[in-house]
Amino acid sequence: MKYISIVTPCYNEQDNIMEVYKQVKEIFDELKEYKYEHIFIDNRSKDNTYSILKEIAKNDKNVKLIRNARNFGLIKSPVYGMLQASGDAIILLVADLQDPPSMIKDFLKKWEEGFKVVLGVKTNSEEYPMMFLARKFYYNVISKLSDVELTKNNTGFGLYDRAVIEIIRKVDDPYPYFRGLVSEIGFESAKIEYLQPVRKRGISSANFYVLYDLGMLGITSHTKVPLRIMTMSGFVLSILSFVLALIYLVSKLFFWDLFAPGSASILIGIFLFSSIQLFFLGIIGEYIAFMHTHLLKRPLVVEDERINFD
Repeated sequence: MKYISIVTPCYNEQDNIMEVYKQVKEIFDELKEYKYEHIFIDNRSKDNTYSILKEIAKNDKNVKLIRNARNFGLIKSPVYGMLQASGDAIILLVADLQDPPSMIKDFLKKWEEGFKVVLGVKTNSEEYPMMFLARKFYYNVISKLSDVELTKNNTGFGLYDRAVIEIIRKVDDPYPYFRGLVSEIGFESAKIEYLQPVRKRGISSANFYVLYDLGMLGITSHTKVPLRIMTMSGFVLSILSFVLALIYLVSKLFFWDLFAPGSASILIGIFLFSSIQLFFLGIIGEYIAFMHTHLLKRPLVVEDERINFD
């Protein structure tokens, strides 16, 4: 029998965790041709998430738990959980039920057809329209800038063959942009579209800073375009400044009395170029921070406890 691993990262999901467990269990109760494990990796929740999970794991040995020593964030923790899975295929399923567990059957069907990567792609969402549009805009931008073709509107929800996970293990990235790594590997992927439901219970831990961090990680990991834009912009602005200086000099020589000096143009020019410099310095800082993180080589996650892995 083929062995399937479901990996569910969670943080403060006490209102959803039991429902996620039940839905996954019901699916595999029907799929008799598969054995499965359901790995929950808890990012040091502050509510009752982990105590609920311990009670579930006590009664169901298919459920395995990892508790992190601290909150390692939603970039590191899911990848670490997938690296601990032992299935022939690994499915990443978040705990908020915005990625429908019912799609597990569709993923397995495509996997059996020979696809090593099967991705869930959001065609639309019942969340706030502005948030979905912002995400869609970001995916379009990163797809155009990236050196590899990234899958738009995919958050990582999908199935990954054991071969894919083993390649990612060898990459040994201390701060992995998982979606980008999957695209870098290059296996042909099957894409299954779905409508993302609104979160019914609980509050998302993905605040603006977390989303910004994830967005900048995608850019700094997979494209050098911003750095090249800075180089080209500096060259163009230098030429423009030289031309304007010549125009100013000629105008002053030929229209000495009429061409009155003014401070407004000087101030506007200073603020314009200062803001451009600050923006470019910020971009450079993001790349330096990215390199610094990789040079430190800190572990993805430090475990505090694991249950049922024997």
